[in-house]
Amino acid sequence: MTAANELDPEIRDALVADENVYDDTETDDVAETVRYNITSYGADFDVAGLVRRINRGDIYVPDFQRSFVWTEQQASQFVESLLLDLPVPGIFLTVEPETKRMMVIDGNQRLKTLQFFYAGEFAGDPDTGQKARRFALQDVAPAFAGKGYADLRASDRRQLDDYLLHATITRQLYPEEGMSSVFHLFHRLNSTGQRLMPHEIRQAVYRGSLLDSIRELNENPDWRAVFGPRHRRQKDQELILRFWALHLQSDEYRRPMLGFLNDFAESYREPGQQFIQDGKDLFSDVVEQFHHALGQQAFRTERSRQLNAAVFDSMAVGLARRIARHGDTTPDAVRGAYQRLLDDAEYIASVSLGTSQDIAVRTRIAKSVAVFGDI
Repeated sequence: MTAANELDPEIRDALVADENVYDDTETDDVAETVRYNITSYGADFDVAGLVRRINRGDIYVPDFQRSFVWTEQQASQFVESLLLDLPVPGIFLTVEPETKRMMVIDGNQRLKTLQFFYAGEFAGDPDTGQKARRFALQDVAPAFAGKGYADLRASDRRQLDDYLLHATITRQLYPEEGMSSVFHLFHRLNSTGQRLMPHEIRQAVYRGSLLDSIRELNENPDWRAVFGPRHRRQKDQELILRFWALHLQSDEYRRPMLGFLNDFAESYREPGQQFIQDGKDLFSDVVEQFHHALGQQAFRTERSRQLNAAVFDSMAVGLARRIARHGDTTPDAVRGAYQRLLDDAEYIASVSLGTSQDIAVRTRIAKSVAVFGDI
């Protein structure tokens, strides 16, 4: 067993980043009140047709689901089940309103297994350095052992080609615009063994220039310095979205935070180049000033080394609105405002517990805007 201090540095940094943020909005289990009207229907796809659709991009896997985590044994035994005409679990797809393409909600590992088997190899993964390798069935019946698709008997290829895999296909009818129901389906149906985090799902459901720009901002050196190592589950990107949304729409905030961020991400999926540039410039300016004034203590309370998400969203919005009105300020002024807020018992209460409550969000934003507005 590898000792903790012998971990690969990138893995160690990622584990540290996962524990680097305090955000109790993640425990807010209040359901959103939207009622959905979703139509769903079943469709049976033959395997050969499914693979063709995947290769054409008519069926696609969202970016955050692209990792292939099945072992060769798991993949081989799935293919063997189809060759033996055994029943297997179905897949979940949803129709994209604009493109009419189908996005995979559940079934990524099964579909990629089929794509790889027909291609004759497991694809490489540049993120892990894994090279492409031949896909030959293993730990299966002797009739199939060691064989790729091209090596199968003609009758076995026909059996696999014609096997019908059941799909449940969904489409949101109400609300008429948007794909918020898809977000909740992802949240409940994914079967990767690890619950998806909200921003991982947003990357698929609300993808567009807004979230693209947030991925770019996540590489900002000042942000990396104050946040720490990149978060494996994209919490650092979610906080940038949270800053953007509260800076522009804090007066419209309604609990839960998850729903508020989803609504903003959907409304501003493709907001225009000037909107994007203004937001990127403001965020960069804000984190630069906090970094220069406070270093790695930025957005942390005096009692914790964790970055506090509520301290971040309120102080970042407070300084952003000050910059928008009066321009940059000095490191001493930023430090002074920061300390005045940490000395305010009501402010500390609003960033400690129940931070997604409407009153907590309004209180900390208002106090921060007032204090930074005075410098």
